[in-house]
Amino acid sequence: MSSRPDFQILKNRLEKLLEKLKNCDLCPRNCKVNRLEGEIGACQIGAKVVVASYGPHFGEESFLVGYGGSGTIFFSGCNLKCVFCQNWTISQTCEGKEVELEKVMLFLQKIGCHNINLVTPTHQVPMIFEALIKAFQLGLKIPIVYNCGGYESVETLKLLEGVIDIYMPDFKYGDDEMALKYSGVHNYVEVAKTALEEMFRQVGPLRIENGVAVKGVFVRHLVLPNDLANSEKVFKIIADVSKDIPVNVMAQYYPTYKASRYPELSRRIYQSEYYKAVELAKKYGLTVVQ
Repeated sequence: MSSRPDFQILKNRLEKLLEKLKNCDLCPRNCKVNRLEGEIGACQIGAKVVVASYGPHFGEESFLVGYGGSGTIFFSGCNLKCVFCQNWTISQTCEGKEVELEKVMLFLQKIGCHNINLVTPTHQVPMIFEALIKAFQLGLKIPIVYNCGGYESVETLKLLEGVIDIYMPDFKYGDDEMALKYSGVHNYVEVAKTALEEMFRQVGPLRIENGVAVKGVFVRHLVLPNDLANSEKVFKIIADVSKDIPVNVMAQYYPTYKASRYPELSRRIYQSEYYKAVELAKKYGLTVVQ
């Protein structure tokens, strides 16, 4: 794990991030609301950290879990509106509470977690960044994981350079029409690709030491029924960025939240659909991980 930027650099970046909240453009939605004054955009979160839950998680990829678990922090709200969201009570109804985030991070380190896994952090980056500065000063040393939906602003990501050790974005769709229909965002494919390029520039290929990831980027892709995600295009795009980016081809889709309103989404995937997706990832030279 590389050394962190010095305190003054972090402080300057924090000021830039907090400034973004005044006319919010943290993510590509560019809601332009003043969150510091209590205005709410698509993510439904203001200017305070709101966390749904935290603790050691053993259901993540093996190289995140290790033997001590991944120190997951589930942030309330989301900049996406996925109709099939499997954590919709957190992302869409925003259940959660305000916490002293730096203390949570230090607690997770103390109990033996291998990393701090920031789940859906995009819309709360300034507050997370502020807590990270405090936590670093108090002795936080384990890797920081940025676990996001892939719809990210490069400008925001650049302010995280040297602070995030492991980027773990979803790449949900290879088709903008599907992204708009099912997640409510425009231009998803190009945005996600550009964000992935920036992530890879910052941290490079996934690096694992003693069975545990310490740095790098890998991508998650959830296979949807009826190939609604256009998985082949997703894998081609990832491979075009770099064949050194591993991909977790995920089979756990199930119809939840608003999926029942869409007949094409109203079933689990077939085993054959999953295996086809895995073979497509391999076709483009990608390493499939779990």
